[in-house]
Amino acid sequence: MRPSDIRGTVGAFGCRKLRPADRAAGRAGAASRPGAWRTPGTEDGTQAVAAGEQGYLRTVRRRAAVPHEAPKIIGVDDWAWRKGHRYGTLICDLERRRVIDPLPDREPATVAAWLAARPSIEIIARDRGGSYGAASAQGRPEALQVADRWHLFENAGAAFLSAVRRQMGAVRAALGQGPVDPSVLTAAERLQHEGWRRRAEADAAVLAPHGEGAAIKEIVRRTGRVRKVARDVVRGGRAEPFRPRASSLEPWLDRLDAEWTAGCRNGAELWRRLRGRGFSGSPRVIGEWATRRRRDEMTGGPRRCPSARALARLLSTSPDLLSRADRTIAAVVEKAVPALGEARALVDRFHRLIRGGDADDLDPWMEAAAESLISSFSRGVAADSAAIRAAIVEPWSNGQTEGQITKLKLVKRQMYGRANLDLLRARLLPVP
Repeated sequence: MRPSDIRGTVGAFGCRKLRPADRAAGRAGAASRPGAWRTPGTEDGTQAVAAGEQGYLRTVRRRAAVPHEAPKIIGVDDWAWRKGHRYGTLICDLERRRVIDPLPDREPATVAAWLAARPSIEIIARDRGGSYGAASAQGRPEALQVADRWHLFENAGAAFLSAVRRQMGAVRAALGQGPVDPSVLTAAERLQHEGWRRRAEADAAVLAPHGEGAAIKEIVRRTGRVRKVARDVVRGGRAEPFRPRASSLEPWLDRLDAEWTAGCRNGAELWRRLRGRGFSGSPRVIGEWATRRRRDEMTGGPRRCPSARALARLLSTSPDLLSRADRTIAAVVEKAVPALGEARALVDRFHRLIRGGDADDLDPWMEAAAESLISSFSRGVAADSAAIRAAIVEPWSNGQTEGQITKLKLVKRQMYGRANLDLLRARLLPVP
């Protein structure tokens, strides 16, 4: 086919060239009303007003939408202006799946006043923090409060982890663990152990006033430590020499155990076999694992006790999903410290209770848990039992609100320091 060349003349498309100020005015209209882009001299007579940056922001503020529907079912949760320093509150309509209003703080009085001004609210989904429960009871006492189910699961897991930490002395004795011998540690473990020794010396200054009966607030005042760190030290959160870390070996532990049992004891060969199956980690990771396994076999058991978090994971995982070494550790611990097995069974029972939808089982569970290692969690459940019963039988939860908070964080970061409450409201609320 012979190529051809077609030439023609066409006119310009689009409106006349606009000045930057005119374009800014057009953007303001477009941002405040969908489909409201206007240029000077349009057929409907609308004229754009020259405006700069501040004029654009004033237009957005002035035309911010105000929801007119009376909400019945809402979700309430906090969000961070600056994490650890200042927080606000976000309120969402769970039926219409949209934001109703962001509040400047999370004080109970602010939330209670907002709720009291809206008598249409019938159900309030919230997390288990005491401030929102008190604000809901004060502002809308006749509304049904629903505890967030995800936080219930998370609180139960945290209670079991706390129970494991309190029993670590008995666990170490059951596993035949004495003081850690640095000579049998790998290079990475030796670095962790040295860091723990330095932290233990600093933590002694916090534990001394705690032993005298001083409150955490007084300990912070005396030592100058951050409140979070002081609370963690007092509760035993920094007592473990070896802190668990996420490992690329987690999905491959069963395969490694099978290869080791089959007779492959060389770290480089193990790495080559796993790489052929898709493993992307380095040979050093496999070499560290092989060294630990070899020393465990030489000493007749694990040369160091698992951390409280790792042990809580072992006890909470089905034995069918554990390696043979982990199953052995879990069985020894459950036999030596039966109270941990009872606590684990109560946590599993609580999970089934929340998923099952039968609130009648809550009272027997609280009676059984009252004398267990998770008794403090049981007391918290009893204090908030009405909201937890509603969480079991009602379909509403705070997941939508958590998602809207994620969107709020994105919007806040997009505004480059202009995340004032009125601009956040204009960006988050639906356009009428």
